[in-house]
Amino acid sequence: MTETEKLKQQLQVRQVAFSASIKSGESQTIGPFDSHTILIYNNVFTNVGNAYSPHTGIFAAPVRGAYHFEFHVAGPGDASHGLCTVLVRNGMHVVTAWDQKESTFGSSSNGVTLILEAGDQVFMRLWSQYKIYDDQHHYSTFSGHMLFAM
Repeated sequence: MTETEKLKQQLQVRQVAFSASIKSGESQTIGPFDSHTILIYNNVFTNVGNAYSPHTGIFAAPVRGAYHFEFHVAGPGDASHGLCTVLVRNGMHVVTAWDQKESTFGSSSNGVTLILEAGDQVFMRLWSQYKIYDDQHHYSTFSGHMLFAM
């Protein structure tokens, strides 16, 4: 690969950003399930670089770099099944958003900056026995972008 081609490739991979919600229109409560479940955010607002798959819910880092992720979640009030989502990197729990209200709507959010290797996978997981809610107002979102390549 020539130096020009390498520079061109580096410029292209520096453009990585995505943002998506669970639903685009209808209201839906997902869960509770008996096991942890990957959340698929299929209403994509932005997917520059196509590193996020709206079919699997998985972000795959195209190059080694620093990436920032944020997620916002909402859930219906339920004394026995609260709201709990986890950001996962390569199968390992990284950070959590949790809330539990007995009868009123709840919400939570979290974010993290990670150093990822090319091919590392990041996704959201709904914890077993918990719920998440979304509708046309896009309460439950997952976003990320590359800060810089390394």
